[in-house]
Amino acid sequence: MAQWLKQAISKQDKDEAQQQVRETVEKLLADIETRGDMAVRELSKRFDNWEPEEFKLSEAQIQACINRLDSGTLDDIRFAQDQIRNFAQIQRDSMKDVEEETLPGVILGHRHIPMNRVGSYVPGGKFPMVASAHMSVVTAKVAGVKEIITCAPPFQGNPADAIVAAQSMGGADSIYVLGGVQAVAAMALGTESFPAVDMLVGPGNAYVAEAKRQLYGRVGIDLFAGPTETLVIADETVDGEMCATDLLGQAEHGPTSPAVLLTNSTELAKQTMEEVEHQLNTLSTKNTAAPAWRDYGQVIVADSYDEMVEIANQLAFEHVQVMTDRDDWFLENMSNYGSLFLGPRTNVSYGDKVIGTNHTLPTLKAARYTGGLWVGKFIKTCTYQKVLTDEATVKVGEYCSRLCQLEGFAGHQEQADLRVRRYRKEAA
Repeated sequence: MAQWLKQAISKQDKDEAQQQVRETVEKLLADIETRGDMAVRELSKRFDNWEPEEFKLSEAQIQACINRLDSGTLDDIRFAQDQIRNFAQIQRDSMKDVEEETLPGVILGHRHIPMNRVGSYVPGGKFPMVASAHMSVVTAKVAGVKEIITCAPPFQGNPADAIVAAQSMGGADSIYVLGGVQAVAAMALGTESFPAVDMLVGPGNAYVAEAKRQLYGRVGIDLFAGPTETLVIADETVDGEMCATDLLGQAEHGPTSPAVLLTNSTELAKQTMEEVEHQLNTLSTKNTAAPAWRDYGQVIVADSYDEMVEIANQLAFEHVQVMTDRDDWFLENMSNYGSLFLGPRTNVSYGDKVIGTNHTLPTLKAARYTGGLWVGKFIKTCTYQKVLTDEATVKVGEYCSRLCQLEGFAGHQEQADLRVRRYRKEAA
């Protein structure tokens, strides 16, 4: 039976905080839907103190942002985008259109059709999340999306140069400097100056995530997102320093970001807890990471590797770092996770920034039923059918007629019967 050496705050406390977020977002969305650009501008001023003449950047403004970056930074952005583009292309190449004759004269098929217009949100108010631009814009481009609109908040009172560069280099068609609920609402609902998109993608804070949840249905979304989650699964093959580093590396995302150690070693568990406190003394982002660890951190000691897998699948966390003497065994036996990071030589930061897999991943147990953002999320798999012979439509029609009668659908039955009557004569 597993033991919890450290537990997070109660579910009730978490739910109360989320209820406040939900109510706030409902009011903001209603305001933007009613008043359009005027509401967007007022909210941008209120939340970000940002009220430019135009939220959309001109080509000259975009180039100015790029020009302010040194060549090394631009090279780093190119390298990261190359890795993400390469893996996205590998994924895209795995998706094949199909067309088969399933009965004599009956052709069934499907086509993979990219979306027409996608809105990408790139968070950046607290930290300029350059990598999020790669993950959404580059992947959408590989998928073949016709138009990519991007929004990111201002950073320290100006467009975030590195984010703008990444958006542009990734292939964005329009770049807006606008953050928060007002950004995702403007893209989803459309306003006088924002064309409405078909789908919203990209991470964000609790308010952005809730806005996407409430907008789902009017537009598609990549997935339901909550605070960043990280689960470190480790045994005595690694030490407390590495486990603590990997926990705090994700806890710094926000004060509600869960970071959990799951181990079969009480000694490693205690060593890691001590090391977390030691590292927090010098971590520059401790004002975020410390409350996340205090309120949402957990340390779980399991009796066996089998129990570790069972608990990990129940948690269904976004990021799962595995550092054990049997990493591939976890790959074979785990079923609920956003992305796996196998072995001590890799880590979640690689996936977040540069290695090539997408960092927009399911949270809040959504990994039970979906994976993360990938090229396929931007593509609709649409079926079609053709019946090429009179004999084929008569055969299918007779079956269809009887099945429609069984269900009591007279109009459906007549659709089939009409074909049977008409094409049986011609077939004869």
